[in-house]
Parts: sequence; C-alpha cells; structure tokens
Amino acid sequence: MVIARDIEGGVPPYWEQAKLELMKRDRIMNKLIPQFGDLHLRGHHDPFTTLARSIVGQQVTAKVADAAWKKLLVISPKCSPAQIIKAGAEPLAACGLSKRKTEYILDLADHFKNKRVHTAQWDQMDDEAVIAELTQIRGIGRWTAEMFLIFNLLRPNVLPLDDPGLIQGISQNYFSGEPVSRSDAREVSANWEPYRTVATWYLWRSLDPVAVE
Repeated sequence: MVIARDIEGGVPPYWEQAKLELMKRDRIMNKLIPQFGDLHLRGHHDPFTTLARSIVGQQVTAKVADAAWKKLLVISPKCSPAQIIKAGAEPLAACGLSKRKTEYILDLADHFKNKRVHTAQWDQMDDEAVIAELTQIRGIGRWTAEMFLIFNLLRPNVLPLDDPGLIQGISQNYFSGEPVSRSDAREVSANWEPYRTVATWYLWRSLDPVAVE
C-alpha cells in the first residue's frame, strides 16, 4: 500500500482507522492503544536529514547520538548534502563520528547531490522498491530503510523484524516476557495487517511512553 505523506507532525491519514481496526482484532492492542490517547506517529519531512540522523544514531545511545547531531548542525546548519560535502571528513569526525560513520554520511550526501536516489518517486514506489534503493547506499541496511519508511514516508504496514524494541514489545505484551523468535513476531503481526506500523509504534510506546523526536 502506497500512502502519500501528510504534513510534518500531522496525524498520518490512516491512523484513526488503524486504531479502530487493531482494537477490534487484537485484545492486546485493545488494552494498549487507549493508554496513549491522541498521541500518534510524527513524521520527519526531509529525507536527507532523516537518513543522516539515522546513521549518526547507529549503535550508540540516544544521548551520544543527540550530542553528535548537535555538533554536526553547527558545521552544517541546513544539513544539506552540499554543506556536508563542503565540510569534509575531518570536521565531521570532530563531531564525534567514527571514521566509518563519517564515510557513510559523505556517501549519503554524494548520492543525494548527484541524484543517484530518486526521492521524487519514493511516494509512488512500494516499500520493497524503496528499501532496495536505499540499501545501495553505504551504511544503510534494511532496519534503517524500514525506519525511513515509517518516519519519513509514513508507510502504514512496515514490520521491522530487526528492531529490538519491536521484539521486546511483543515479548512483554504477548509472551509474558519470554523470548520471541522472528516467526513468533510474524505470527502475532498477521493480525495487524495492513497496519503493522501502527501496532509497532504502540509496542514502542509500551516500552517508552515518550516518543523520540
């Protein structure tokens, strides 16, 4: 299902319908969703910024990622591909980024600046086609691409099986804290189609009620 993006920060167009259907079909969602009132997924509008920030945040704590991101915005206030390329490797590394992450962000900027990604077409491409294009960029794996589908393109039916928060949320809410396999997660999520993004978001909230901006 391809859904056009709503304005940044607005309620995704499918959200209210998804809540009703999930509560009707799934007893856990029926208890969980009302706990969070009118809260909803908030999208990040700019694709380059969304992807650059996701690279900065890989394999570090939110606090460390936030500190590095703030330093990056000092050297590149617009966080544009041209500004990042002009800044170069040394200033980026000085923000607290590893050599590898510095290379990844420069490669991302190069892809955007030279139009090797088709940003104008993403709204019309299906999820797997967008993932295939994004994962051609160094430093972007399937999980990062799926987060992009959720937070930038606001796709309604993403199930990020590599996300530890999703797996932990399923474990705690559906299996009393017992370990959960990918096949367990898929089985539980079959009830959520075509709104697996929405169910995932509520499971994240069950672990951390405050959404990360």
